[in-house]
Amino acid sequence: MFFHRKELQYHASPQSPDPVYAKKLQEILGGQFGEISVAMQYLFQGWNTRGNEKYKDMLMDIGTEELAHIEMITTMIARLLDKAPVKDQEEAAQNPIIAAALGGMNPQHAIVSGLGAMPVNSTGVPWNAGYIVASGNLIADFRANLNAESQGRLQVARLYEMTDDPGVREMLSFLAARDTMHQNQWIAALKELEEKEGIVVPGTFGSDREAKEFSYSFMNCSQGTESKAGSWASGPSIDGKGTFEYVENPEPHAEAPILEPAPLYMHSTLPDDMKKMPFNE
Repeated sequence: MFFHRKELQYHASPQSPDPVYAKKLQEILGGQFGEISVAMQYLFQGWNTRGNEKYKDMLMDIGTEELAHIEMITTMIARLLDKAPVKDQEEAAQNPIIAAALGGMNPQHAIVSGLGAMPVNSTGVPWNAGYIVASGNLIADFRANLNAESQGRLQVARLYEMTDDPGVREMLSFLAARDTMHQNQWIAALKELEEKEGIVVPGTFGSDREAKEFSYSFMNCSQGTESKAGSWASGPSIDGKGTFEYVENPEPHAEAPILEPAPLYMHSTLPDDMKKMPFNE
């Protein structure tokens, strides 16, 4: 059960309207790493968690907070769209060419949403549920969460540099601070789980099932050998179970694949050694 409070979690009031910036702000709302994505990702991870109540409760806490961030950003976008020129909106609704000339404003903010935010990114691509990760393995999921928060904070920082509006910057400053907490949170949770299960996912898949001779070999599969200088190319492996090896010229371990001809009913291209189709004789 969810309960909505009317107050915003934090301020979302621009100093002045800016329809062009409203379009940019759509990225951290409906983009791949936007607030809709992280809210749905954390909530589905929480709903799907089995037998780990501490982590489930934490996921529900942060997933619900991200819903509050969605509300803040949609409110900010709506306020940035205040006082957009009505005449241009009306003409744009009738003429797509004029819509394209609105100086960078997303014409759908006028035509489709009535000066409101939409679940799309900054170029109008609709939000996609395929953006979210909820695998049932908390280490894998928390690593995806850490990446999402890292990408999200990066985008907030870039958007901060694109405006001088103190009200917008105040909201972005708050979001950046929360992203700092959330990155720390996922790292802390990962350390707990990795101490218990190891760093390689899944920890329940025994190493006796691996082709162990390849488990710690770094293969040089591109031009140049600069990668040899990395800590991943020599010395103890991070999981403490092996030693990294640099393979400068990796050799193939199997023959070149030769596939059987497709059956005739597939109507594929004939092999070189087949002169004509048998049923054409």
